[in-house]
Amino acid sequence: MGTLLPWNFFTTAFAYFNERLSPTTVNNVTDSGQTDRYMFNNMCVLISQLPLLLFTLLNSFLYQHIAEKIRIVGSMVFILLLFILTAALVKVKMEQDLFYNITMTTIWFINMFGAVLQGSLFGLVGKLPQKYSSSFMSGQAVAGIFSAVAMLISQISEADNENAALGYFLTPCAATLLTLCCYLLLSHLFKSINSYHFDVFLLFQIWVMALCVTCVFMVTLSVFPAITVLVKPDALFTGIWMDIFTALCCFLVFNIMDWIGRSVTSVVQWPSKESRLFPILVVARLIFIPAFMLCNIPSRHLPVVFKHEFAYILIMSLFAMTNGYFACLCMSYAPQLVRPKDAETTGALMTFFLALGLSLGAALSFVLKMLI
Repeated sequence: MGTLLPWNFFTTAFAYFNERLSPTTVNNVTDSGQTDRYMFNNMCVLISQLPLLLFTLLNSFLYQHIAEKIRIVGSMVFILLLFILTAALVKVKMEQDLFYNITMTTIWFINMFGAVLQGSLFGLVGKLPQKYSSSFMSGQAVAGIFSAVAMLISQISEADNENAALGYFLTPCAATLLTLCCYLLLSHLFKSINSYHFDVFLLFQIWVMALCVTCVFMVTLSVFPAITVLVKPDALFTGIWMDIFTALCCFLVFNIMDWIGRSVTSVVQWPSKESRLFPILVVARLIFIPAFMLCNIPSRHLPVVFKHEFAYILIMSLFAMTNGYFACLCMSYAPQLVRPKDAETTGALMTFFLALGLSLGAALSFVLKMLI
């Protein structure tokens, strides 16, 4: 769960960041030239994925001489410190450009350390039986549920926006500290083998799974959350439903269904890793991109086909469940395609292709937003 807490807590806090970066109002007149000038939603996704891609790759090649415990504990400590900084900034008033630059720098470094953490843990899990891969992937999905629930509570609480945001960002601080304690306990239960070695012929054995996991996350990040947060409920609904729609129907639904998809793989693995149908079904997820773009998004050029929010919830549910299901299968199938001694290296390499998909999806989200 700790590997994806940073990403999830920043994406579900889009409303807080956009509020602090909203256009200034002087004498009841809004400066229209500032409208969405930061493009925070898209930039957050992009700035998150670039260090994830770069440092996941470096973790596969350059970190073989750094002890696993140092990589994992060090990453968690820096992530904790950066989250404390983010929480502290809630109470600090500053000029918007400065706040934007500090936030983007924080996002960069959090995801840099998150990449090292995630790559190291995937390598560790790759040496264990498949059931542990499924549990690991399910735990990542729980991070999304955890952050979505925290966001929902902060929105419906009676606290003012500032105190709600402070409590929201203090939550991952406590969770990251707990995760750190769990890993220190784990080190006494399981002595890992710090023996990364790179063999280019691994790539030939796992290339199908590598491309599949890239495609899965490219499709997901191209629309979630940059496009999906733009969808609004039917105008007939007002009040609290309008306020919690994004938190409930976008983030919470996605993370619950993603978790279900990942958890199902512990009992069902279909299609098999040798099946030609597997990559076909993965590519078929491209249909979700136009589906979300045709949902009820205000101020747009495209027609609205899926106006009712229940159509959006259904699309989101299928989108999230297939994301979790196929991502988990890709990550658990790949180590089975190589020799046991190469399983750890394979896990680290697959993390790189996962990050590659996230980065490509983040870049594609800019194009899709302009089309809308």
